[in-house]
Amino acid sequence: MSNFLPSKLVSALKHDFNIDAEEFIGVHESGEQITSVRINPAKKTNQFENLPKVPWCQTGYYLDERPSFTLDPLFHAGAYYVQEASSMFISHIIQTLHLSQEPLLALDLCAAPGGKSTLLNSILHPDSLLVANEIIKTRVNVLANNLTKWGNYNTIVTNNDPSSFNRLPGFFDLLLVDAPCSGSGMFRKDNHAIDEWSTDAVNLCSQRQQRILADSLSTLKENGILLYSTCSYSIEENEQIADWLIDEHGMKTLHIPIDASWGIEETKSPRHKCHGYRFYPNKLKGEGFFISCFIKTASQHTFSRKKVKSDSKAFDKSILNNWLSEDINISPINFKDDILIIPERSELDFKSIQHVLYLKKAGTIIGKKGQKELIPNHELALSNAKSNHIQRLDLSLEEALQYLRKAELTLPSRSNGWALACYQGFALGWVKALSHRINNYYPKEWRILNL
Repeated sequence: MSNFLPSKLVSALKHDFNIDAEEFIGVHESGEQITSVRINPAKKTNQFENLPKVPWCQTGYYLDERPSFTLDPLFHAGAYYVQEASSMFISHIIQTLHLSQEPLLALDLCAAPGGKSTLLNSILHPDSLLVANEIIKTRVNVLANNLTKWGNYNTIVTNNDPSSFNRLPGFFDLLLVDAPCSGSGMFRKDNHAIDEWSTDAVNLCSQRQQRILADSLSTLKENGILLYSTCSYSIEENEQIADWLIDEHGMKTLHIPIDASWGIEETKSPRHKCHGYRFYPNKLKGEGFFISCFIKTASQHTFSRKKVKSDSKAFDKSILNNWLSEDINISPINFKDDILIIPERSELDFKSIQHVLYLKKAGTIIGKKGQKELIPNHELALSNAKSNHIQRLDLSLEEALQYLRKAELTLPSRSNGWALACYQGFALGWVKALSHRINNYYPKEWRILNL
């Protein structure tokens, strides 16, 4: 038995799933690291097009080696997201279940840092509304920032306990619960996870997963879809949770066809033969992952939107002229000191969510009303809704990195005023050209350190 991996875990996998223990141990002890990225369909870059593709995700690619993403301006522009390949399987599930064919209300319950949220935001119907929630306050900022970089305005970021979503019964069509777990699927990437693993930790995580699900499942409407996933190998956190969902919460298992060449292992839960999908690093190019899919068959009463007061105040949209694309249907909203936009069709849903939950971020913040002009927000610079007619300053790699460090820039400008600092055509943020200098408006809290 390996001195590297917990012997109890390897023995359990051999007993429950007949894994090849020697292969499994060998791939973990090899030190091999797999790096994969997923491109943003709304900010298409061709820098990865000649690399091997992740077979279950059309926008996923494997890199030959791990570069310094911090020094790539396209990473900061939101042109791609660095995501573990196994978790990109959600893309295949969404397509298989035809969930991208019509607008949905979707909730990613445990969303930070945002990999699965940005994936859902790309693969679901563009008129869908995605709520990305993070339970832990210290993690919600990175989630909000990653969705800002992704650039779509049909998202809301919340920072609430799962039980808070009981205030929105029967509200969501799709619920993704990527539950906190014992982390054994990340052993190859994170040695600390090995030190922290124990059977007691697995049992505690299983109880926590049940609590999170029990606290939040009422927010999923009848006939809604639940995706449950972990980065654990333990049956207690995966197949046994699937059986519990059938026993206690009126769920029905869903089968997802897979290509045998992908190396994914389909499993059946002990009692109800629920379909589960396991990812082992000795079988495929990815880390340990589990996912299972369900449809909610239990009856569920629904949230009454009549409880929500409509805001009858008219908004003068002229202030947004020349800042936004003309072919989008948006509702501008005064939110605290900012002006933000959300999809026009989602305004009542937004107000319903705002009525009962704490919102960290909503839609895209366009800016603030100044005395003479709109002061644009960084979110607008990265937004896919901005006008193509906004003045742009194209930067070299060296200049782009200087900009991202929030350093002083010396650049020629066609005219004074606000402009987008761009690299290879992708916006990074705002500058304001004055007669004798250019002011760098990259957010201080986003700046990269000198490396």
